[in-house]
Amino acid sequence: MMWGNWTIVSEFVLVSFSTLSSELQALLFLLFLIIYLVTLTGNVLIILVTTVDSALQSPMYFFLRNLSFLEIGFNLVIVPKMLGTLIIQDTTISFLGCATQMYFFFFFGAAECCLLATMAYDRYVAICDPLRYPVIMGRRACAQLAAASWFSGFPVATVQTTWIFSFPFCGPNRVNHFFCDSPPVIALVCADTSLFELEALTATVLFILFPFLLILGSYVRILSTIFRMPSAEGKRKAFSTCSSHLLVVSLFYSTAILTYFRPRSSTSPESKKLLSLSYTVVTPMLNPIIYSLRNSEVKAALKRVTHRTLGPKKL
Repeated sequence: MMWGNWTIVSEFVLVSFSTLSSELQALLFLLFLIIYLVTLTGNVLIILVTTVDSALQSPMYFFLRNLSFLEIGFNLVIVPKMLGTLIIQDTTISFLGCATQMYFFFFFGAAECCLLATMAYDRYVAICDPLRYPVIMGRRACAQLAAASWFSGFPVATVQTTWIFSFPFCGPNRVNHFFCDSPPVIALVCADTSLFELEALTATVLFILFPFLLILGSYVRILSTIFRMPSAEGKRKAFSTCSSHLLVVSLFYSTAILTYFRPRSSTSPESKKLLSLSYTVVTPMLNPIIYSLRNSEVKAALKRVTHRTLGPKKL
């Protein structure tokens, strides 16, 4: 539509992986479809096992269940549309659809950052103050911490998305990404975005860097406590309770920080797509695998649930 000398954008085109050959896009579709199904299956299993198994009712598994819900939401926002761009070349997305996708991407991303920090605090209390752990991390406190983590996604998603889509889009409408992320969309704006970019940097520091520093501080104290433990068995048990979370945090934050804290000129659009794939597609798949393979309690619970479901004869 024309408005004055501007063309008002009513839809966007996701460039996605359109520069690749059709054969390679078909292979990527198959790969991402398998990852998507594994992600949904793995996280649903984590939710079911931590809900029905009586041995997994501690705060750590309560937060793990919330993390799995977040990962499922994160995947549902990004992957189905990406699969469509690969297999049927459905690269267009409406103005409202792009805004909706971006809103929930911000929501789930900010909530996950805060939840990972909450999980680090849980491990800090469990290892550094074990005698007071049942009091500090009671049922009500856990519910409040989880609710605060989820709620943290609303302000950043509302402010960022509303601000971005209040700008005029009056030129090209090709988003050089496989989803509506902030940097490639804001690049299409035909207005001064310096104030928004300052706000976006502040939000990034608050919702990515600040939780990461809290996690880092928690693990400095945790490792210090572990190294002071007199027995090797005590050290092993203490470290095993937080190793899965530490690995998940490392995977998520390493790619997120590389994506949003590097200068624009130092990263090509294609490398940004690869980094984004890591924390939007690959990490949600790895989280349930990591917690299943590295956590003996989860493995034992999976066996118990399978045994009750299938029966001893079928096993």
